[in-house]
Amino acid sequence: MSTPEEPTSARPWRPEDGPRPQVWTWPTGDQPALWVWSEGRWRYALVRARQNFPDGTVRYQVVLDLRGDTEVTTVTYEWPHPGLRRCHGSSVEPSRTANEEHQGGMPRVQPRRP
Repeated sequence: MSTPEEPTSARPWRPEDGPRPQVWTWPTGDQPALWVWSEGRWRYALVRARQNFPDGTVRYQVVLDLRGDTEVTTVTYEWPHPGLRRCHGSSVEPSRTANEEHQGGMPRVQPRRP
């Protein structure tokens, strides 16, 4: 079995690239995931966003531990690539707008005056 090539990170969109991509996101806790080949191993990566460019290019922004040292980073990869594989999907459809109900974090409490 051959070793896959490690994917390289894609640079962010710039105005000179043409029209902005459509960006799709999933709620925290129900995100799809990819396997990313890095440092000789398949690493688990949660998908933060999918970027669909007008020319058909697709990029996934993922959060992962690239070296296995627990340092987590955000990286964007172009799809498809031999060093990327689908791990699992999400049970919900992605959205193009932020859904505060699913963003996580602390609940918003109205401050009380003393």
